Amino acid sequence: MSASSSLQMSQGRSRYTIVLSIACVTQTFQITMIKLPNKDIERKYIRLRYNQIIGVDEVGMGCLAGPVVVCAGYFDKRYYSIKSNELSGVNDSKLLSANKREEIARSLIRNKYFRYKICLCHPRTIDRLNIHKASKLAMKRAVSTITRGTHAMVLVDGLHKISNLKIEQRAITKGDSKVFVIACASIIAKVYRDKLMVKYAKKYPQYGFEIHKGYGTKLHYVRLAVVGPCDIHRKSFRLS
Repeated sequence: MSASSSLQMSQGRSRYTIVLSIACVTQTFQITMIKLPNKDIERKYIRLRYNQIIGVDEVGMGCLAGPVVVCAGYFDKRYYSIKSNELSGVNDSKLLSANKREEIARSLIRNKYFRYKICLCHPRTIDRLNIHKASKLAMKRAVSTITRGTHAMVLVDGLHKISNLKIEQRAITKGDSKVFVIACASIIAKVYRDKLMVKYAKKYPQYGFEIHKGYGTKLHYVRLAVVGPCDIHRKSFRLS
């Protein structure tokens, strides 16, 4: 069949419309463009004379086993005036492949402008405090360790601020998909925790931790039903 085709593109706020005409048949496709985290908020606070803009995020809150891992990180202010594509793939860690996360984590660790601190709360602490208090405790430790000088701003991923933190802060819903420095922290935390769960898999090979990283997958529940929980399972969580 002979066919003629034409391509038209019109751009809205964050959406492109592609119109294809083939043999007098017209189809319209709506394609939603992925918006990556940006540095707008960090640059805003730099203009307001903040000396340090810290992003903090956690990984592993919903897991049945293993610690909750937190990363607090920041870039030297000079970084925000430099044009570089080295970290152009930074996004919410949950939206990246394992290989891409590791690639970006290596770049972050090599970056001379980036500093970070990782803190964790292990299952016993999680069971004693509850997962929300434990994650905020780890956040507080990480931020307090990495803060230098005065006039810092902490950007926290999520709905809630860090309790009893004597540093100015702002909670940002879905911050890891909006704010560049939070997304960087989420990637570091995710890569660190995944590697830790692979190590646990060697100590506790019955559970498949290297596959599901402690999350409540069907495989994980099946293994729990067969062999029961181990030392790194969170006893306060529903394990069956």
